[in-house]
Amino acid sequence: MKQAVIILHGLARTSRAMNAMAKAIKNQGYHCINQGYPSTKMSVEVLAPLAIDAALKQCSDAERIHFVTHSMGGILLRQYLSQTPIDKLTRVVMLGPPNQGCEIVDRLKSWPLFRWYNGPAGLQLGTDELSIVKRLAAIEEGVNYELGVIAGSRSYNPLLSSMLPSPSDGKVSVASTELIGMKAHICLPVSHTFMMSNKQVIAQTLYFLQQGRFD
Repeated sequence: MKQAVIILHGLARTSRAMNAMAKAIKNQGYHCINQGYPSTKMSVEVLAPLAIDAALKQCSDAERIHFVTHSMGGILLRQYLSQTPIDKLTRVVMLGPPNQGCEIVDRLKSWPLFRWYNGPAGLQLGTDELSIVKRLAAIEEGVNYELGVIAGSRSYNPLLSSMLPSPSDGKVSVASTELIGMKAHICLPVSHTFMMSNKQVIAQTLYFLQQGRFD
């Protein structure tokens, strides 16, 4: 059975940030698409179909389609699915997703440098009623695919951590990663920025893709 895995990186990153994860997935025999997109240039609503439609075109003959997302990549997938179902979608692993929003955005979104660095999509990831995650929550009743979420609990940035509920990975709190309907959730001692290259995170991701649960 041919299975495809689409990888979506996070905000202000490129597909290169997911290279270690992509290599591990390919080594397990999956058809892997490490999809890049201009994360700081457009809104979530524009980025979602831009990235995901391009990736889906590369796995049209797959019998099962899975996703592995980091941070905002998970929000892109949720946005896409709110508009368009994905045939054969089976399993999804989200790494550090701000599913309930990020308090750092609430605190810093008025700063010009923050706005410039994070772009339109980054400014949509807060916790107020105008955030994209709040709008998605209003129309979602839970997920209809097998979802595993990996949260991080290690931070190397005390300033940003002070703006978040504890524990956090330095960018997203553990509590914010949760989503109604998820099948499994684990918390590992990793930071947001580097979790996707961590050997333990990669191993747990592969296990979920294969078994539908974490080890």
